[in-house]
Amino acid sequence: MRFLLWSISALSLCLSAVVGNAAPPNVVFILSDDHRFDFMGCVDSCPSFLETPNLDRMAAAGAHFRNAFVSTSLCSPSRASILSGQFMHRHQVVDNQRGIPEGTRFFPEQLQPAGYKTAFVGKWHMGHDNDDPRPGFDHWVSFPGQGTYNDPTLNINGQRKDFQGYTTDILTDQAVDWLQQRKSETEPFMMYLSYKAVHYPFQPAPRHDTRYADKKIDYPDTMANTERNYRTQPRWVRDRRFSIHGIDHMQTGPFDNDPVPDFDQLYHNYCETVHGLDENIGRVLDSLEKNGQLENTIVFYMGDNGFHLGEHGFYDKRDAFETSIRVPLLVMAPGRIPAGSTYDQMVQNIDIAPTILDLCGVQVAEDAMDGRSMQPLWSADDAGSVAWRDHLLYEYHWEWNFPATPTTLAIRTDRYKYIYYHGDWDQDGFYDLQTDPVERHNLIDVPGYQDRIEAMRTQLFKELDQRGGLILPIRPPVGERLDQRKRSS
Repeated sequence: MRFLLWSISALSLCLSAVVGNAAPPNVVFILSDDHRFDFMGCVDSCPSFLETPNLDRMAAAGAHFRNAFVSTSLCSPSRASILSGQFMHRHQVVDNQRGIPEGTRFFPEQLQPAGYKTAFVGKWHMGHDNDDPRPGFDHWVSFPGQGTYNDPTLNINGQRKDFQGYTTDILTDQAVDWLQQRKSETEPFMMYLSYKAVHYPFQPAPRHDTRYADKKIDYPDTMANTERNYRTQPRWVRDRRFSIHGIDHMQTGPFDNDPVPDFDQLYHNYCETVHGLDENIGRVLDSLEKNGQLENTIVFYMGDNGFHLGEHGFYDKRDAFETSIRVPLLVMAPGRIPAGSTYDQMVQNIDIAPTILDLCGVQVAEDAMDGRSMQPLWSADDAGSVAWRDHLLYEYHWEWNFPATPTTLAIRTDRYKYIYYHGDWDQDGFYDLQTDPVERHNLIDVPGYQDRIEAMRTQLFKELDQRGGLILPIRPPVGERLDQRKRSS
């Protein structure tokens, strides 16, 4: 009898997939902040003590994209790329200080005419001061800028309301309430749930504070300030470890009242904050299941950028090293994506908007977005047969507020990465990711690689030139300048 019931259930899912799930699918896109790609239990290199049962649940029930990247590793530019499907040089959200250029259009605005009810819940963070409802969303819950981890004031459809408690929990309450209201409606929906967690400075929920405080940390190979780690690296890499985004900046905290904690506390707090985020993702999944919505809902989970936790002496992002640009990406879609699927194709944040529009049956002009729909990867019998990108581009522009990281342009294949640093008297970077996955050895001066380096540099600038990406956006200084350097030479 159990086998018969299982067979009927499996046949039902197969038929559902064959007919393409005739009802327009619902979409829930969940975005976190500063969550690096490998801090999930479904990744082998995840810290052994970190508990992420709900992210693991998504990976087991859907697809894990193991090579997901951002096109700019910084909050506001990455969020604009997710919403627009465009590189930073096109949407022109170049830093965290300013709002969105006039005329910018994001994908939810294209879903509304197609009959979708849309909601935004959480951190918008394109401009620090404005939490007003944005175009494209029928329902709006947000706060200005980075927000707070506790006791937030939320703008709910133009009305501000104070809340008591942990912000990650409160945003989930808001999301679950909105999903519950959709039960009685016939229109398909798209909810964009954008958490503040796990943004620095990391603050776990009170119930998880010190949960991992006694756990052993495996320090990254490239964390030590040794000649081996820095012999071939650009000079700015070693210098940055003494800047506000470097671990040798934080270690002097007890002597100069620096608010940055020591590294072990930072690391443990990060993991505790990730665990609380995972709990709340589970609440969203449970709500969809309880409401009977999960079967026809496609759930995405993604981070807005990576984050170094000691790699190269850093604790931040912005640069083009792997732990900065790689992000988690999970997609769960019962009846559409085979459970437990894994994909190694290189995908980027610019692929989210075209993917969601494609899933919802909304066509866009071919040149409107730089990304492409990922749906063919999981729709094909063999994802390897799908013509897909064999390289990706990355861009970050120097910020007046955080001057330790230079303007960075990069091109990455499945094996090699070339990084160009603009406006800095330094050397570029070239890494063989197969033999040196931690990017300790810069091969930029090795004679045997010069032809490949020249070819990748030429391709990088050719493609950026064709896309209009060689006009550097220079902005007047705005906000606080954090340029402390705890090193005399």
